[in-house]
Amino acid sequence: MSDSETPLSVPVTRRQLLTGGAVLAGSAIVTRLTPLSGQAAPQGDAAAPIPPSRPVAPPDAALVPGMPTTALTTRSPFETPAIAPTGVTSGSSLTPLQALHGTITPSDLHFQRHHNGVPLIDPDKWSLTVHGLVSKPLTLSLAELKRFPAITRPYFIECSGNGRAAYRSPKKEMTPQEIDGMTSNSEWTGVPVSLVLREVGVRDDAAWMLAEGGDAARMARSIPMEKMLDDALLVYAQNGEPLRQGTGYPVRLLLPGFEGNMCVKWLRRLEATSRATFTRNETAKYTDPLPDGTVRYFSFVLDAKSVITAPSYPIKVSKGWWPVSGIAWSGRGKITRVEVSTDSGTTWHDAQLQTPLMDRSHVRFVHMWNWDGAPTRLMSRATDETGYVQPALAEYKRVRGSGTDYHFNAIRSWDVTADGSVFFGVDA
Repeated sequence: MSDSETPLSVPVTRRQLLTGGAVLAGSAIVTRLTPLSGQAAPQGDAAAPIPPSRPVAPPDAALVPGMPTTALTTRSPFETPAIAPTGVTSGSSLTPLQALHGTITPSDLHFQRHHNGVPLIDPDKWSLTVHGLVSKPLTLSLAELKRFPAITRPYFIECSGNGRAAYRSPKKEMTPQEIDGMTSNSEWTGVPVSLVLREVGVRDDAAWMLAEGGDAARMARSIPMEKMLDDALLVYAQNGEPLRQGTGYPVRLLLPGFEGNMCVKWLRRLEATSRATFTRNETAKYTDPLPDGTVRYFSFVLDAKSVITAPSYPIKVSKGWWPVSGIAWSGRGKITRVEVSTDSGTTWHDAQLQTPLMDRSHVRFVHMWNWDGAPTRLMSRATDETGYVQPALAEYKRVRGSGTDYHFNAIRSWDVTADGSVFFGVDA
């Protein structure tokens, strides 16, 4: 609906406002692999949520008594970000990156990846058992876990399949949500795993831990003991409140910088083992077939990556100055540089990074661009503190091949046409 079509002249009563408000209200192991054939296609693209009808506001809100408070603060009915698609029990619901500001993802917009639906777990009945190659096996209730000293840190989580649709079946009408919406950044509160392992006494021959979730898929992953003793967390809070149900309530494992599938949700068991368990989800899935017939597995650490979130499809720009903005992240540490090209990669310019730069956390970048009306391509390229540089798509394809199924971190691009339309660069 255009501004001229908005019925602002219609009188609005206080009763209508009150009743209407409620409604509006990382090294990888490489091994020989038998050549693949007939590899399964990825899940369908994320369907964009149907936008609600635009609410009607009074001509002058200062002349109408406002609405009362509610038990939970809600967004303005004029703001309607949403994860998509919904109704998913095996698949992904993606974060609307293009609708966000700064670096923290609102808890209700954190992406979700499920393998057999979202379990309903009573926190009073939840427990975590730590056993295996330990001196004193232990089972903790949620209340007992919370008696351990906790820390709060901002970290991103990214599904290793993030970017699959844009790589396998790119379409110029894709949004940042559909391209890279399986990454979110939150402030997490929880107990260092090392404190719990100190209580149970890990034996010298325990080199790995098996983490198992309490969902119907029995998600389980092998994790190096070195990581568990380093910075792994048992998190029970996100952005200042208990975890949301879809992101692992009441407790999930958080492994900063590691692929999201290893950050097991609804955690219920940790077993110390002498070697990796090679579960289904770290053999049949979450491995990378390569062009030479080998496969990368246990490629835990996520490489540096960036995506421009504005301008992006379906935005339309006009001549003049525009901020080219987006987010960058790396599982290797801090992002130290993001370069932006506004001339199809001919020249690159350092973008401004919002500070402070946090370890293994999203960083917001912006570069001011004066569009002259000529067709062009916008691109971003991230560098992390190890010196790793986000690769061009051609180089990524040469190394990983067309059959790879995870860890898509090639440079993304946006094409700007002469009329100001912005489309995803499908042949970048």
